[in-house]
Amino acid sequence: MRHLKRVKKFNRTRGHKRAMFSNMMVSFFQNGRIKTTSAKAKELRRLSEKVITRAKENTLHNKRIVLSKIKNRGIVAKLFDEIAPTYKDVNGGYTRIYKVGRRAGDGAELSLLELVEVGQAPQKSKPRGKKKE
Repeated sequence: MRHLKRVKKFNRTRGHKRAMFSNMMVSFFQNGRIKTTSAKAKELRRLSEKVITRAKENTLHNKRIVLSKIKNRGIVAKLFDEIAPTYKDVNGGYTRIYKVGRRAGDGAELSLLELVEVGQAPQKSKPRGKKKE
């Protein structure tokens, strides 16, 4: 039984899964958004938010840790110089997932994962119900 096992296997070996998510993070940070299946988007959100939090503190140790997860030095430089400083006053919630429908071939649920703009904090909706007089 896989009780309390958080990480999904995606029917891949450990090395294949690491390489896949490393490549997905490169594409995600390069473009600011990525369209993929919902399960992969949720896992990519978990991984990319940890990387962004690491990159907020620009130290050699943090750069080496991020480079172990993302192999593209140009993207790591962009992450430390452009992306992470925009979130310096934000504690988490750097990404947003939109569901966009189903894939035509196999019917897999697709989602769009994107970086949140700093000024676009989610707004609380007004409570619905009877008006108080």
